Amino acid sequence: MNRIQVLIVDDHPLFRRGVRWSLENEPDILVVGEAGDGQTAVQQADLLVPDVVLIDINMPQMSGLEVTRILKRRHPQTGVIILTMHEDDEQLFHAIRVGAAAYCTKDFEAEDVIKLIRRVARGEYLINENVLSRPFVASRVLDQFRELSHMDQANEGVFSPLTPREVEILDCVAQGNSNKEIARILNISDQTVKNHITSILRKLAVNDRTQAVIYALRHGWIKLNEEEQITTVIR
Repeated sequence: MNRIQVLIVDDHPLFRRGVRWSLENEPDILVVGEAGDGQTAVQQADLLVPDVVLIDINMPQMSGLEVTRILKRRHPQTGVIILTMHEDDEQLFHAIRVGAAAYCTKDFEAEDVIKLIRRVARGEYLINENVLSRPFVASRVLDQFRELSHMDQANEGVFSPLTPREVEILDCVAQGNSNKEIARILNISDQTVKNHITSILRKLAVNDRTQAVIYALRHGWIKLNEEEQITTVIR
């Protein structure tokens, strides 16, 4: 069985040890490393390439948001869970922008974070569940989609660096489908979907799925109607 490899990033050693202790008895999860600051987190991620990174939003040297931005650029297949002391709309909005897969407060129960890790490792973007309860954040993200999708509405036959299959997958992403759902829709494996998304992010030089969709909308490669735009934001 392939275990989910997890990197824990927090500047409080006691918190890191507590999270490690909570995860050590899970047969499908392996803590591969720890880091106490942003720079070390990036170095550890480059070395270990974990499946999931748990990171505090307030970090020495560079914030958890900045670390996430770097990690998603270098390792788009790695899922990042941002931890915070208090939920904040502004933080949530920026967590979405840098490509975090999940955003939660530190008062979680051990079993909750274990479930979160497993779902993020499967390619789910749970941060969108936070958006459902935050109309202000949803409206800001939706505004970005609307603005960018209207810029090149007239573009027809524009060259796309993506293959037809990659455009097809990105269109599924834009409709709010998870990797697993895309695999089912297109009758391909989950790993094939992940490989295509990694290729898409690399070709477009973007950090995450949301930015890839915005890029494709802006260049007229995919189209969304109003209902689909809302779905993309909240899924």
